[in-house]
Amino acid sequence: MTPISFLSTDVIRDRFSKAMSDMYKAEVPQYGALLELVERVNLETLNQQPDLHRRLKSQDELARLSVERHGAIRVGTANELSMLRRLFAVMGMYPVGYYDLSEAGVPVHSTAFRPIDDEALARNPFRVFTSLLRLELIESETLRQRSEEILAKRDIFTPRVRELIERHESEGGLTNKEADQFVKEALETFRWHQDATVDLETYHALHDEHRLIADVVCFRGPHINHLTPRTLDIDEVQRRMPDMGMNPKAVIEGPPHRECPILLRQTSFKALEESIRFAGNAEGTHTARFGEIEQRGMALTPRGRELYDQLLREGRKQAAELDNEAYQAVMNKVFMALPDCEEAMRHEGLAYFQYRLTEAGQTAEGNASNDLEVLIEQGLVEAHPITYEDFLPVSAAGIFRSNLGEEQNEAYEGNANRGAFEEALGSQVTDELSLYAEREQASKANVLASLKGDTLKA
Repeated sequence: MTPISFLSTDVIRDRFSKAMSDMYKAEVPQYGALLELVERVNLETLNQQPDLHRRLKSQDELARLSVERHGAIRVGTANELSMLRRLFAVMGMYPVGYYDLSEAGVPVHSTAFRPIDDEALARNPFRVFTSLLRLELIESETLRQRSEEILAKRDIFTPRVRELIERHESEGGLTNKEADQFVKEALETFRWHQDATVDLETYHALHDEHRLIADVVCFRGPHINHLTPRTLDIDEVQRRMPDMGMNPKAVIEGPPHRECPILLRQTSFKALEESIRFAGNAEGTHTARFGEIEQRGMALTPRGRELYDQLLREGRKQAAELDNEAYQAVMNKVFMALPDCEEAMRHEGLAYFQYRLTEAGQTAEGNASNDLEVLIEQGLVEAHPITYEDFLPVSAAGIFRSNLGEEQNEAYEGNANRGAFEEALGSQVTDELSLYAEREQASKANVLASLKGDTLKA
């Protein structure tokens, strides 16, 4: 009997991310223009910076650049979140990080479903930032109960995708044909639907409480509200967006421009106003879907994050109400307290690094030192910053608010509840910093293990 051949989760994730990109391009034409702009800026940057080109290639990041995307969705119930966890597992994506956006006045908490190991990230680092509505934070008991009733009536998953998820769990994978069916059926969960599930009066009541609540509750599913390509020069993309007919948000979120980029910088063009048909044949508009761009840098250690958070708070306080150029000037000055040099970041324990043998290290002979610093000085080992694969709660909230009318509600603030989120999810979320620490330690161990014996091994 011929054994069944299953596709790898990496292949399924790659197919799904490309299918979602095609779908979103058809739904939001400006997204296609955004991809063209980012691709053009990336090519120019690589041509102008050959050292960057070589480094990205040596770190297996060049190939993934053109396919790298992250999406964002918002769901309303624990059942929806738990089922999404199972759906994303079919694609080798797991919940990493807990983000409390209530601290910024947005009534959700979130995680990011993404691949974890190096090989999967190099193949396609597709991520979906997934937020769960905090119904308990809605002040009006009437609106809270109404929202619960509306959400209880919908099913955001097709029967066939549920079958395929269960098959993946019970059989250990999907065949090529089943994978294609899975991609087709899973896309239906994220598709835009112009028909609302509520009447106009209900929509306005929820909208007046918070636009995000209306976006989650009033539609058939958690339509993808943006897909984000990765750029190598976000400042240049921000400058060119108006020439492409896009209205960028006021400031770029995250750290300022640096020679050695850190964490995550994000910007977006403003959300589109789209026509909606409400129950009872009323017509209106809804604003939720937008275009976002990101630039990723090195992952910071707990010590580095503590310093980053401190500087970000100080910079945002000084730069409040400034335009992007003035805002970035203030942030650049404040962030001078954080070294803008890879070696300094590494020696001061501010960022995570991956260690690899150089060409000389792979061919050298003789007994090698067990001291990594000595090996680096000898040119046998090199250290590369580990790319930050995750998100920043303050930046995420800033993007949310810029596309939801800058509204926030102080009543939502300071209500982190990781335990409740994980209960709804049906599993624990992985701590993102522990993943970077494990990757760094594993690379150190691999290098030292390769250097044991009479002959150095690749």
